[in-house]
Amino acid sequence: MNYIPKDIFSVSIILFSVIDIIGAIPIIINLRQKHGSIESAKATVYSGLIMFLFLFLGSNILKLFGVDVTSFSAAGALIMFFLGLEMVLGVEIFKTDPDEEKAKSTLVPLVFPLIAGAGTMTTLISLRAEFSKWDIGAGIIINLIFIYLVLKSSTLISRILGQSGIMILRKLFGIILLAIAIKLAKKSFGLM
Repeated sequence: MNYIPKDIFSVSIILFSVIDIIGAIPIIINLRQKHGSIESAKATVYSGLIMFLFLFLGSNILKLFGVDVTSFSAAGALIMFFLGLEMVLGVEIFKTDPDEEKAKSTLVPLVFPLIAGAGTMTTLISLRAEFSKWDIGAGIIINLIFIYLVLKSSTLISRILGQSGIMILRKLFGIILLAIAIKLAKKSFGLM
């Protein structure tokens, strides 16, 4: 039974790196300033619904398009690799839609694509190749709790960490994400 907490911890760290809620604090603060407030509970619930829906139905969705989990996992590893590069190098590889800035509700840019976007969905499918659904589900719940806490206290966190602290965390989790992406790619291509 020792492997279960380790697997849940691994899944939680992977999702934490991909979601990058700490790195998103400047965006969250910007949304809070533009809209006056953020619906933390609603954003967390919607994010959870999207993640669990994709966790349990993602394979069926892939089958509709004739894509197997291993291929999707390899593609997910590539996306995770590029997300890690963005975080470490401070470059923008994935361009954001200009309409996201005009969104009237904080739920649209916050829930999707920031928290439960393509990177998170790809990661959930990729994780299915190595971890059980229940370990991944537990990892999602742990991250949702953390997401809620960060959304509720984003202004305080920003003041505590400062710009330098946020940048250091972003780069650290970027390196972790790069290593995880390489591990997933090796497994997908049968190199492990």
